[in-house]
Amino acid sequence: MSIFRRFWQSPSRKDCVINFAVLGVFALIIIGVVLGTVLPKRHKALQLESDSLDLVSTLVEYSDVFSTTSDWSSETNEPTSFTDYFEDTEDDSSVSIPSITSTAPTASTKTVASVTSTSKMETKSEVSSEESSSDLSSSEGHESVSTENSPDYTTERALWGLTYSPYNTDGSCPDLATVVSQLQKVAGVTGNIRLYSTDCSQLRNALQAITSSNLNLGIHAGIWISDGAPRMQSDLDEFIAAAKQYDSSLVKGVSVGNEDLSKGMSEATLIGYINKVRARLQTEGLGHIPVYTTEQDALFSQSLATVCDLVQINVHTIFDSAFTSIDTSVQSVIHRVNTVKANVARGKLVRVGETGWASAGNTGPSPLTLANEISYVQKFRCAARKSGLEYFYFEAKDALWKQGQALSEQNFGIFSAQYTPKFNFLDLSSC
Repeated sequence: MSIFRRFWQSPSRKDCVINFAVLGVFALIIIGVVLGTVLPKRHKALQLESDSLDLVSTLVEYSDVFSTTSDWSSETNEPTSFTDYFEDTEDDSSVSIPSITSTAPTASTKTVASVTSTSKMETKSEVSSEESSSDLSSSEGHESVSTENSPDYTTERALWGLTYSPYNTDGSCPDLATVVSQLQKVAGVTGNIRLYSTDCSQLRNALQAITSSNLNLGIHAGIWISDGAPRMQSDLDEFIAAAKQYDSSLVKGVSVGNEDLSKGMSEATLIGYINKVRARLQTEGLGHIPVYTTEQDALFSQSLATVCDLVQINVHTIFDSAFTSIDTSVQSVIHRVNTVKANVARGKLVRVGETGWASAGNTGPSPLTLANEISYVQKFRCAARKSGLEYFYFEAKDALWKQGQALSEQNFGIFSAQYTPKFNFLDLSSC
């Protein structure tokens, strides 16, 4: 105590103590301020670190979910892993990071995450879809180009058009499944088919097959008039019903009759049928469908062409009275088409409704063999392409249903009666 008292009583020492006390107070104040500022920040940092660890844990859980839901991703075309959302996004200001629900869903629900994204992945998907759609349209406007459900016989479909008669070998009507199967094969060869009638529900079945199977075929329909007005009316009624039931834009035109002048019908009667069909279609809201007839080129007059929306002619050099070569026969078809263009059509489109070569039988001097059929279709196809000619090759399958007719009439098909190719269609892929 005596020492402390002596120390306290010394003025100089008192001053020192006071000074130290003041400095101590200031030091405590400064320490308090510093601690008050740093500790909350440290607390926040620790909280952020904790949140970050939680987020990492969540991402790991989502990664597990994505890795166990490959069946979901294949069904919805969504990315198969979380990191896929961020691919190809460099320098893309439009990308926003997906928002994720706080609770990771189970894989069994196939609900992976609530995701909001404007990534390039979506844009690429849209562009790809648009490019695919554009590929499905032909520049000619008569066909679309997709063979999703069709055999890929060629790099491009070999023939502009093909005539199609669906009848079974015994002449009976095929069911819808048969028509679907046949047209799936036909769609691998051509983008257009020509029908001759609406009997056996062939127009309705063809429209159903094209629609349900997504086949890229345009239908050029037919109304049969050779058996008189009642049959014509029946075919017309069925044509209208089928066109209204399905997409009428699939119907590219309708031929009123086939070679009826050569069967003895008068031109006035034929013109009357054509006008009646056109008037009915206009009344039914189907006036956009072209109406015309199909006749042998030698019998097609200017008067007949006047009432037709286009001139469709059958040209078969296989029945000529002389034969020189397949090349000559093909060039004869092109010459006869050009003659009709110059003398009959008056600027209207001229299309070949039938031309072909039989693989068996006898029509005169023309040698009917499979080798000549192949040669004819190859060379005609190239000549028609060079001339910019639309045509229907005759015909899809061997018509064994034409019992009692000439053998040649039963063997024009590029398919057998069982719808197997009679030759390699890849041979038609180039000129």
